[in-house]
Formats: sequence, C-alpha cells, structure tokens
Amino acid sequence: MNLEFSEEMVMLEDSLNKFIENEYDFETRQKLSRKGIGYSEGHWQNFADMGLLGVPFDEQYGGFGFGQIGLIVVMEAIGKGLVLEPYLASVILAGQLIQKAGDEAQKETLLPALIGGDLKMAFAYVERQARYNLSDIEFKAEQVEGQYRLTGHKSVVFNAETADKIIVSARTAGEALSNEGVSLFIVDKNVAGLASRDYETVDGLRASELTFDGVMVGADALIGTLGDALPVIERVIDSATAAISAEAVGVVTQLRGKTVEYLKTRRQFGKAISVFQVLQHRAVDMFMAEEQLRSLSYLAAIRAGENDDNERVKSVSAAKVYLGDCRSVVAEQAAQLHGGIGVTDELDVAHYVKRLTMLNTLFGDRDYHLQRFSTAA
Repeated sequence: MNLEFSEEMVMLEDSLNKFIENEYDFETRQKLSRKGIGYSEGHWQNFADMGLLGVPFDEQYGGFGFGQIGLIVVMEAIGKGLVLEPYLASVILAGQLIQKAGDEAQKETLLPALIGGDLKMAFAYVERQARYNLSDIEFKAEQVEGQYRLTGHKSVVFNAETADKIIVSARTAGEALSNEGVSLFIVDKNVAGLASRDYETVDGLRASELTFDGVMVGADALIGTLGDALPVIERVIDSATAAISAEAVGVVTQLRGKTVEYLKTRRQFGKAISVFQVLQHRAVDMFMAEEQLRSLSYLAAIRAGENDDNERVKSVSAAKVYLGDCRSVVAEQAAQLHGGIGVTDELDVAHYVKRLTMLNTLFGDRDYHLQRFSTAA
C-alpha cells in the first residue's frame, strides 16, 4: 500500500505547521484556554482562509475534496500544536454528518458557511448511561402536528458553548439499544427549551451538558431518513476516531522530541543524562511507539474512507487500541523522564500528556476497541 500526499496537501501541511510555529506557542495557547470562549475566533478565521475547514468536503460546496486522507495532515498538525479551535467538533463530526446524511438544501446552506468560517456546529450524541454504545439512546423525538418535540439530556458535547447549531441524535422509534429508530436533528443553539452547562475539560478544551425540555423543531430539522441514522453516525464516529489517531501521532511526536531534548540538556553526575544507556532505551521505545502509531493511524484513515464496513471497523479499532498502548509508553515515559516538573501545568509536556490521555478515552477506550476488533467479522 502506497500512501502519498498530493502537492496541494503538502502545501497545506506546510502552511499549517508554519502558522502553529509562529502564532501558536505554548504561552499563547495557555492564555487562550483560560479566558473567554477558550480559543481564538481570529485563529478560526485564519483556518478558514487557509482552506482547512474545507479539507474533507466536496468541491461543489467549496471544499477541497481531500477526504479522510487530508484529515491526516490537519490532525497531526493540530496534535503538535495542541490546537484549541473546534475542528473536531465542527468540521469532522457535525460537518461530515451534514455531508453524508443531509439533503441537498442542507448541504448547500450549511457546508459553504461552515467552510467559510461563518458557522460552527457541534454533535450531541453521548448519554450518561450509554458508555460507548452509539445505539443506547434514551433521548426522545416525538412527532407533534408536523413538527418534532425533543426531550432528553446529552453529555460531553464538545464546543457546544460557541456552536451556532447543534446536531443531536434522538430515538424516534424502538427501545434503547435498538439499531433501528435513531434519527438526527439540527437545532439552533438559542432555541427555547435548550439549557446548557458549560465547563473546561481536563485537557483545556470546552464541553457542555445539554438539556432539551420539549424543544420544538420543524420537519426540515431532520437530517437524512427518519429512523435510519445509526449507520451514518457509526461511519462519522469512525472517521473521527481515525482523525484523532492522527492527532495522537502529532502529540506523541512532540512528547518524544521534547523528552529527547531534555535528556540532552539535563545534567547529572557531571554529564548529560542522555548518555545513560537505560534512558536511551526508553527514548528508543518512544520512537518505536510513535512509528507504529503513525502506520496504524494511516491505515485507519484509508479504511475509514472506503465502503468496506468490516475493514473499517477493524482498522479503526486497531489504531485506537494501539493509541492506548502508546499512551502508556510515551506519556508515562515523558512525564517520568522530566522528573517532578513533568506533571506541572507550567511545562508544556504535562499538557501533551493530558491531551493524549483524553484521546485514549474519546470515542472508546482501549478495552472497548479491543472487544470491538475481536468481534468484527
């Protein structure tokens, strides 16, 4: 299998890496995360101007049409810079739901606005009792005189605080855990009956608990076919899982690089500690983990963009399982080799460790994906 980035992708990668290097240093990132909305609206518009928001979308809507492979380039850079802007929530999750399930009117209205930076969205799908089961939905959508009444609670909705619209999964038929009867609706953030409790996550990003108390939406709020949304949700979540595996590669690259540099500069017994063989072995273990994660994340990206559901599930889950293994090797080694400062908020390494820990849990932890992989046909 030969994976080569196009010339356009390489140019996009260079532009994004230069932007992060020049405009997204650790101190700037920390200031942004601790005030206001938790990120920069100016940076978000810069991403739109660079074309980043259009990477996975079809050209007819103003995108680049790079698909899942293009997301590798963006997400690795996002991982390296610990980027705070809602790319995952707005573009990869909500945006791809519109592209894969929306009707033509929804695509023509929403995607160009999203790509241009004028619209931000979030996807509300997590429920308290569901763990990682996408079909475990108690949130209700009932038909009332040609409209839908939405009632229920959604947890850990990333970047809902600043989203203009929320896409929500709801049960329109059947019982919880049924694969049938799941639908998608798009709701204005300021609609009557929607309450939000916003908070900061452990890795410095933002999420919300959303409560829908009889929220009324029109028939045009339905995305896709009534009761048949679970397959598209599964595909988009797998796409996002492959994307955060690529993000983890960027995080691991930084952790390894910063740790090796520290080993070269930290002195003990009159010499740099990098000369001690046992620490060299640890650095090599980190490098091997990084390269293996990169390979598996690239394979996951390829399979996530194809139509073979079985191969998609196995490749995406394999990458996520190894992300969990890689977190144990790289994050723990990086923190330990930096000594006491490795877990302090003043050092960027600690924040890379927190993000890698979050990525390990997001969309299913190691144990969940190991079980998923083992039961795939």
